[in-house]
Amino acid sequence: MKEIKQIIAACETATGKGQKAALATVVHVSGSSYRGPGARMLITEDGMLTGAISGGCLEGDALRKALAVIMQEKPLLATYDTADEEDAVFGAGLGCNGIIRVLIEPLNPEQAINPVTLLQHAVEKREASVLVTFFSLQDKWHPQQGTRLLLKAGGEQFQSGSMPVALHAVTRDAENILAAKNTAFIQYVPAKEQPEQAPLSAFLEYMAPPVSLVIAGAGNDVLPLVQIAGILGWDITLLDGRPNYANARRFPDCRLIIADPGSALQQVVIDDRTAIALMTHNYHYDKAMLKKLVTLPVKYIGMLGPKKKLARMLTELEEEGTTLTPEQLSAIYSPVGLDIGAETAEEIALAICAEIKAVFSEKAGAYLRNYTGHIHQRKTDFLSR
Repeated sequence: MKEIKQIIAACETATGKGQKAALATVVHVSGSSYRGPGARMLITEDGMLTGAISGGCLEGDALRKALAVIMQEKPLLATYDTADEEDAVFGAGLGCNGIIRVLIEPLNPEQAINPVTLLQHAVEKREASVLVTFFSLQDKWHPQQGTRLLLKAGGEQFQSGSMPVALHAVTRDAENILAAKNTAFIQYVPAKEQPEQAPLSAFLEYMAPPVSLVIAGAGNDVLPLVQIAGILGWDITLLDGRPNYANARRFPDCRLIIADPGSALQQVVIDDRTAIALMTHNYHYDKAMLKKLVTLPVKYIGMLGPKKKLARMLTELEEEGTTLTPEQLSAIYSPVGLDIGAETAEEIALAICAEIKAVFSEKAGAYLRNYTGHIHQRKTDFLSR
């Protein structure tokens, strides 16, 4: 989401300067690639790039193609075969082994809803959505290619331009993607009355809201955690009862809630993308927070301190009539963080963020060199409609 917000800001700047721009989107990958489907880059007519579609190897060629797209005002599907060892530019030199398809579409600032406007609607609320982008494998200059539809989990729907496929069919598929929380690729066959038309494929991208990191505590060791989480583009909320610590001067980019544990949590929206970090260094505050948190649908509760601290809390809570279920216990990570040998506040913050990322990605946090299969497991097969 952070990259998307940067693209939106860059597009607004370009529009303000009267500059034309194009949006490049990785819409499909076969095999291995540095960036997966959904990676985006904004290209302005003066050559400014925001975002990335690869590790830097495709951007130069995409820039050249984007300038042609801007001039011709026609979308283009660029295909890069990094598995072709005969290609000195995009083959063996990249170190990848896949076919990357990038849709480059011109942006019309006068259009009420364009692809970047759809991205704006996708990030304006903390809500999951599905973004539908059409592309043609048979005709790289197919005029009906483009990002056309956004469906929000709350039911809102936004459309950019005319739909090349029946709206009700695409909406039904998007609703299924929302329910499954998974991206899909669908090939829509031409209508019977238009058999000569080339089939269009669609990239239906499931877009989850960013991680919401709620930190209880505002000590100095929280500062690097906030900085790293900010770099990752996470939403950050800080809870503390001490205004001298929890203030905008120390934490300018956080939502601040100064209150006791009970009333503080009442002001926080908890969803399936929320992670909690208990870092108050106050045993009673952490215990009060934990007692309330375990009753909420929180996937991750990380707490500073040794195992005996958590064991003591659980014993006291049980004595007070609160016995945690195995499911509730599985959401508690204490001692907090992945085992990377962290000692300093910065290293501990890195370990915490890595653990949160691993939990939400359902990964074990192991060494990648020990993997025998694909690091990024992506379902890229096309479904037919």
